[in-house]
Amino acid sequence: MYQWLARALIRSTLRKHQAGDVDGLMKSYAKDVHFVFPGNNSWATDTRDKAALEQWLRRFHAAGLKLDVQDILVGGTPWNTRVCIQFTDHARDAEGRIVYENTGVIYGKAKWGKIYDYTVFEDTEKVAAFDRYLEKVGT
Repeated sequence: MYQWLARALIRSTLRKHQAGDVDGLMKSYAKDVHFVFPGNNSWATDTRDKAALEQWLRRFHAAGLKLDVQDILVGGTPWNTRVCIQFTDHARDAEGRIVYENTGVIYGKAKWGKIYDYTVFEDTEKVAAFDRYLEKVGT
């Protein structure tokens, strides 16, 4: 029963993310959330600063990125929940052409409904190429 409830909470959080509701999304995170986006690109971070995470998410949406979820796995207890999300993210140019597409996995941990740790794993070479595209178009 708990895993069904946790999955529903994650889906609700993802709907906020997909809608660009960063303020609503931030309510899902613990005060000391640890966020990691590995790689050698301008998106790379390893922070426990909730304000830095918020800034990262606002940049994600300002860049026109969209997140499509393929699968959500949930395990554990309310005080030790583990979540794995398989996703595709993409961005389109003004004409609607896809200029960036990547697939990945988010692995996160939550306690009592608050996400306190998560890492995004995706092809960082594609992220670096997206950086170059953004630089070229002046975004």
